[in-house]
Amino acid sequence: MQHLRKLLMAAALASAVIAPASAEQPSAQLTFTGDSVAAGVGFTWGRGDLHFNGHDYAFTVHGLSVVDVGVARVDGTGDVFDLKRIEDFPGNYVAASAGVTVGGGGNVAVLQNQNGVRIYVRSTTQGLKLNLSADGISVALK
Repeated sequence: MQHLRKLLMAAALASAVIAPASAEQPSAQLTFTGDSVAAGVGFTWGRGDLHFNGHDYAFTVHGLSVVDVGVARVDGTGDVFDLKRIEDFPGNYVAASAGVTVGGGGNVAVLQNQNGVRIYVRSTTQGLKLNLSADGISVALK
């Protein structure tokens, strides 16, 4: 019983870190698609669309990760928080909290850049991929 209680508390804490405050409304939404390949050191690339203040902005993603194995195709969506100006969106994003794997090969992660912009990412991965450590990604507007 004690073990179950600890497990439930850990799950609740992880959910609180991954989920934004319920009263907080996203500043923007995004969709993206990308690929990654790795054998020790991995490289990720992709493209996406940011939907912000009634406009669509195309962006690219490039990243480097360590201790990767495999090849994967990633498709996802995300909610963007604390984006006040489009100029604050590009930058280097790092994990603001640990990602959580959900059923069906999906992942949820929180990324944050140097301007305080946070992205709550929901993605699905096709292919075999094991990632033990991520160094972050670089996002640029097209």
